[in-house]
Amino acid sequence: MVLGIIYGMIGTSMGWVDFTSDWIKPWGTIFVNMLKMIAVPLVLFSLVTGVASLKDLSALSRVGAKAITMYVSTTVFAVALGLLVVNVIAPGKSFSEETRTMLAEQNKTAVESKVAMAQETKNQSPLQPLIDMVPQNLIDAASDNSMMLKVIFFSILFGIGIVVTPPDKAAPVKAFFESANEVVLKMVDIIMAYAPVGVFALMGSIIVEISGGDAANALDILSGLGIYSLTVVLGLVIMLFLIYPIMVNRLAKMGVSTFFKNLAPAQLLAFSTSSSAATLPLTIECCEERLGISKKITGFVLPLGATINMNGTALYQAVAAVFIAQVYGVDLSLSEQLIILATATLASIGSAAVPGAGIVMLVIVLGSFPQIPLEGIGLIFAVDRILDMCRTVVNVTGDAVVATIIAKSEGELTTK
Repeated sequence: MVLGIIYGMIGTSMGWVDFTSDWIKPWGTIFVNMLKMIAVPLVLFSLVTGVASLKDLSALSRVGAKAITMYVSTTVFAVALGLLVVNVIAPGKSFSEETRTMLAEQNKTAVESKVAMAQETKNQSPLQPLIDMVPQNLIDAASDNSMMLKVIFFSILFGIGIVVTPPDKAAPVKAFFESANEVVLKMVDIIMAYAPVGVFALMGSIIVEISGGDAANALDILSGLGIYSLTVVLGLVIMLFLIYPIMVNRLAKMGVSTFFKNLAPAQLLAFSTSSSAATLPLTIECCEERLGISKKITGFVLPLGATINMNGTALYQAVAAVFIAQVYGVDLSLSEQLIILATATLASIGSAAVPGAGIVMLVIVLGSFPQIPLEGIGLIFAVDRILDMCRTVVNVTGDAVVATIIAKSEGELTTK
C-alpha cells in the first residue's frame, strides 16, 4: 500500500496517466475480479453451512433477530453522528463559488448517469426490495454480485431445508456444503497470496486518476474539499475508534487491541478495494481463524452484514447531503434532517456492496429535497473514491463487531 502511494505521487508528478491506466491499473482490476469471482460461491456455501449448523429454527430466528436489530441500530446511530459532525463543522460554508462551479461542470456527465440510475430506483414500488430479494433463477442471480441478496435468500432457504430434513437424509448434502466451503476458503488463501501486487496497483492508479496527472490541479481540488473530507473522516474515526471499541469491550468482552489486530488484514483490504463484497472472503477468514468466531455465526451474520450493514456509507450520506445543502445556501430544519436520518438509513441498507454505490444512494437521499440541486453531487466526485475507501473500512469493521457480539452471546466465541 505504501509503495502504491509513492508510485501514485511519482506518477502524478511525471504525468504517467496513460502508462498507469494501461500497465498498472489492470493488475489491480485482476485482483478485484478474483475477489468478486469468489464472493458468490463463498456466500452460498458459507451461508448454507452456517444455517445448516444451527440445531433448530429457533436458533436461526434468534441469531437473525439479533443481527438485524444490531445492524439497523448501528446504522441509525451512524447517520445521527454524521448529522452532528456536519452541523457542528459546517464544511459547505467555506467552499468557494469558483471551485464549486468548476467541479460541478467537470463531473456533469457522471452526475447525470447517477441521477438516471437513482430515478429508476425511486420510481419502483415501495415493496420492490422484497420482490428483488426473491430470485426467479438462481443461476442468473449468481452471475451478478449486485444481486447478492437473492443468493443470500436462496442460501438461507436451502439451509433451513437442511435443518428440517431428517438427519440421515440431510447428512450427505450438509457434508458436501461443508467440504465445498473449506475448498472455497483455500481458494481465498491462494487469491490473497496475490494481494500485495493487487493493492499496489489499486493505490497507485487511484492517486494518478484523481489528479489527472496534474499535481497542481489535484492540490487545488483537494484543498477546496479538504474540510468536507475531514468532516466525513472525523465521523468515521469516531465510529471506528470510539463506538466500535466500546461495543466490543462491553458487549463482546474482548480486548480492543486484540480485536483490531486480528481484523487488520480485512480492514486494509477493504480500504484498498472499496468493496465490502470483495473483502467478505478475508473478513470471514479473519473472524473465524483470528477472532475465534464459530462458522455457524460467521457463515450467517457476515454475508448478511455485507449486504445490509453499511454504517460508513450511511454516515457519509448524511454528511454529504447536508454539505451540498450548505454549499448552495439551503438551511435544513430539524424535521428535514430527520428525513435524511430515515432515508439515509433505508438507502444504506439497500446499497450494493461495491465501489461507488453510495453515490447512487445519495441521489435518492437528496431527492427528498427539491431545493437542493442534484448537480451538487458533482462537487464531491473528486474525493469520493478516497472517502469510499475509508467508509468501507467502517462497513467491514461494523460487520465484524456485530458478529463478535452475537458469537459471544451464543457461546460461539473462543478468543478473549
